Amino acid sequence: MANNRAVCFGEVLFDVFPDGERIGGAPLNVASRLSSLGVQTEMISSIGNDERGNKIMGCLQEKNISTKNITTKEDYPTGLVHVTLSESGSATYEIDYPAAWDKIEVSEAMNTSVSDSNIFIFGSLVCRDEISRSTLFDLLEVAKYKVFDINLRPPYFDKNLLIALMEKANFIKFNDDELFEIAEMLGSPFHSLEQNIHFLAEKTNTRDICVTKGRHGAVLLKDEKLYYNSGFKIEVKDTVGAGDSFLASLLAKLLQDEEPQQALNFACAVGALVASEEGANPDIPNAKISAFMNV
Repeated sequence: MANNRAVCFGEVLFDVFPDGERIGGAPLNVASRLSSLGVQTEMISSIGNDERGNKIMGCLQEKNISTKNITTKEDYPTGLVHVTLSESGSATYEIDYPAAWDKIEVSEAMNTSVSDSNIFIFGSLVCRDEISRSTLFDLLEVAKYKVFDINLRPPYFDKNLLIALMEKANFIKFNDDELFEIAEMLGSPFHSLEQNIHFLAEKTNTRDICVTKGRHGAVLLKDEKLYYNSGFKIEVKDTVGAGDSFLASLLAKLLQDEEPQQALNFACAVGALVASEEGANPDIPNAKISAFMNV
């Protein structure tokens, strides 16, 4: 993967925590980390004509993320998610509907950006509205390498949608709960993580699959070989955005032709460091990552 351009598609929003609001949305979090790691990154989404929308645009531009395909919707507000954190720092989400990002309408400029990029990253939540869903399926037709970040948010998914998106993808990222839930949904007879990874790879014709296991690291299936990292010990502040930064870090290193094992180790370290700080997009310099990994 010599070219170094990524497009992230989907929700841009504000996460509302008990102590205030922070900019978020899984695709935006992935874009932020990709850009910080030197990948030329673009975000495709929609915002409301409001102060929150202006703040998101300013934030993305500050992070050198292209906003040329973020449209403004007069009739819909910028997205809001109400986040509740458990004592262990795990998050649950209440997602306002409708929001501007539910109404992303396809354009020729979006098609061009996606077809010119090296990787196209998307999730399932953006499909909860027919307008954004239709745009996503249009863009998937022109994308070269499609990365599906599952991110299940009940009740906004169904079996048929997940199968359709997985079959379009070249790379799928699950967490372990999602892997088992979807494998079971598709009739897997297996109980082990590895067997279910191979089951889903075969079922969806996807060569590259990654499964995160929280503090226990992750497993990567790449070109029919499994790679493992068993995690890094940290004190969790909150898990919001940790999986997004993990995915972005893994993709950035693979884009830079890093060996899969090294890419996985780096991604697990970044995910752990994000979980050790507040918010989805803390600034984590490379020197801090190297020191944390002792490399």
